[in-house]
Amino acid sequence: MKTIGMLGGMSWESTAHYYQALNQGVKKRLGGHHSAEVLMRSVDFSSIAEKQEQGDWLGLAETLAKEAKKLEVGGADFLLICTNTMHKVAPEIEQSLNIPLLHIADVTAKALAQSGVTKVGLLGTAFTMEQDFYKKRLIDDFSIEVVVPNGVQRKLIHDVIYQELVHGIVNSVSKSDFLVVIDDLRERGVEAVILGCTEIAMLVQPQDTVVPLFDTTELHAQAAIELALA
Repeated sequence: MKTIGMLGGMSWESTAHYYQALNQGVKKRLGGHHSAEVLMRSVDFSSIAEKQEQGDWLGLAETLAKEAKKLEVGGADFLLICTNTMHKVAPEIEQSLNIPLLHIADVTAKALAQSGVTKVGLLGTAFTMEQDFYKKRLIDDFSIEVVVPNGVQRKLIHDVIYQELVHGIVNSVSKSDFLVVIDDLRERGVEAVILGCTEIAMLVQPQDTVVPLFDTTELHAQAAIELALA
């Protein structure tokens, strides 16, 4: 079994879900007392969020590249960045490593393609929804059209993520708001919706919607299990 390197803490709420999914998945595959071989570096999210708001992506790239290198030196065979937003600095992190990085957007896009989805809605932080680092990968590498909510909805989603979900707060009013946004995306012709922030699955689940939801945390974890057991 390969050792999975987890770069987490962004936020620790979703990282905990990653850790649980990895271990449950390995146990399901191998049975008995099996669990995942994992190395984890969980960073202080306060400093990460502050640099995000300042737009200090170079500083974030340097910080996370150093943390990723610690995982490689510690014996990780490949790396997971346990957050969608910080894949903005994935190229810089990859350049610092001699081990593979399992990219969350690639994993998600492959799952969409396998399901025949060619037009998808994207929910996430404002950085993920508004900048190109995530959307462009789906469009250019997988020919998947990406639709994002309108400006008011994007602010709502971003605020719920940072003011509630990263603190472990699951609010029924916020859930209703998210479901309205998802339904609006469905009316705009999307065939599925990406939960493109690793905390969103705390709030909405597939049984809540008509349109299929693609949970990036779960997809990323399952792809990591496949790679670890290959």
